Amino acid sequence: MRRREFIRLLGSGVIAWPLVARAQQPAMPIIGFLRSTSLADATHLVTGFRNGLEEAGFVEGQNVVVEYRSANDQPERLPVLVADLIGRQAAVIVGNTNAALAAKAATKTVPIVFTTGTNPVRDGLVASLNRPGGNVTGVTFLTSELGTKRLDLVRELVPTASTIAMLVGPDPEAVAERQAVQAAAQAISRQLIVLDVNSEQEIDTAFATFAQRGAGALLCGAGAFLNSHRDRVVALAARYALPTIYVLREFVSAGGLMSYGTSIVEAYRQAGIYTGRILKGERPADLPVVQSTKFSLLINLKTAKALGLEIPAKLLALADEVIE
Repeated sequence: MRRREFIRLLGSGVIAWPLVARAQQPAMPIIGFLRSTSLADATHLVTGFRNGLEEAGFVEGQNVVVEYRSANDQPERLPVLVADLIGRQAAVIVGNTNAALAAKAATKTVPIVFTTGTNPVRDGLVASLNRPGGNVTGVTFLTSELGTKRLDLVRELVPTASTIAMLVGPDPEAVAERQAVQAAAQAISRQLIVLDVNSEQEIDTAFATFAQRGAGALLCGAGAFLNSHRDRVVALAARYALPTIYVLREFVSAGGLMSYGTSIVEAYRQAGIYTGRILKGERPADLPVVQSTKFSLLINLKTAKALGLEIPAKLLALADEVIE
């Protein structure tokens, strides 16, 4: 081989080597981020999830891809969305309660990380909190279990309310919360009006019914559905001048009166950390379900003033945060 030809071949090889190396690099892992409700109202949850991912060493767009999917309050669409994510070879599927249940029904191999405000053992997501087993683990934040505490708080706020309303969405969290609040209301001789809602129109109708039946206060139930419609719920509570206690601080930030519960943003941060650990090789079966135990009481004094309410000193003393 002539020296000139050798140099030409060597030069072409130098150019080719990086291309070959690039072709052999593994594609970035795909995470499926799936919700049964709208993603439009979940930007704060996505931010929490991304923060957790980064803590675990993964940055979206740099070393991991996140595919976002939403059933937009149409749970019958979840199986199709799950199948799409599986077809895209998602390395992990992250979802709220209904999304995680749909994913578990579809696959026993793709790791699933849930965030739920209900009991994941009772719902069949995991075998136990300490030893999840299978391909599912996640984060639970107490919501429905705190329903009776929220009833106590709203009674302290509006002690003259003999009739209390409760707005209930279609999420699994709602079942246990409804039962607990109904039992507690009966024990203290308070009439409880419970209305189920599955659409924005039904939310409007429910508030009109509460007003017609003379409700003096309202408990907004747990679950992703009502959370995704929080702006509408808060606006209607203001229109009907109905003192309302919510599960999540996001409602108070949107202008709601009061909330008592755990941080759902923190739950999604923890889900991001678990997702990163799974991407690094850990098995969901070996990752105990994380339980959030920090609760906070928020009160919006501006909203209280608009409602003509004076917050009792006892409640103000208990509040973790007061918005003025």
